Amino acid sequence: MNEVWSVDWQSMLVPQHSLLDLFLRGTIMYLVIFVLLRLVLRRQVGDIGTSDVLVIVLLAEVSGNAMAAKAESVSEGAILVGTVLLWSYAIEWAQFRFPAVERLIREPKLKLIDNGRFLPRNMRREFVTRGELRAQLREEGIEDAAEVKAAYLEADGHISIIRHDKG
Repeated sequence: MNEVWSVDWQSMLVPQHSLLDLFLRGTIMYLVIFVLLRLVLRRQVGDIGTSDVLVIVLLAEVSGNAMAAKAESVSEGAILVGTVLLWSYAIEWAQFRFPAVERLIREPKLKLIDNGRFLPRNMRREFVTRGELRAQLREEGIEDAAEVKAAYLEADGHISIIRHDKG
């Protein structure tokens, strides 16, 4: 009966690996995934799609072992979570504080429509179809692209639309 309720506090709380090792593993994996996602996944026309969720889940699974080095204690998990959150915060802070960092990390906006004309080269570059773009126009109450002065794929993946002035 006693063994059912006993807790091995030592194995649960005492790290089995060097804290520096855990921090460096977490840092390296965070930065590798950050750079790869920055290069591969930019746009989010609408919301997160099924393939985006799949990529995130698989990245978590694949990177978990490299990051954790078979971490077994709660404190080791906490160190890894803290490392990921630290880097996330540090990058956001650096982008806010230093415009050069923001320009380096964030994609510039990409024009998709210019004076009512679709720009196929730019659309192809980010895999935006005419159908997706027309759907975004309809969501803004625009029936015809001729009503659009410009449409941009923004750094966050959303499409902003500027109408021609009515006057």
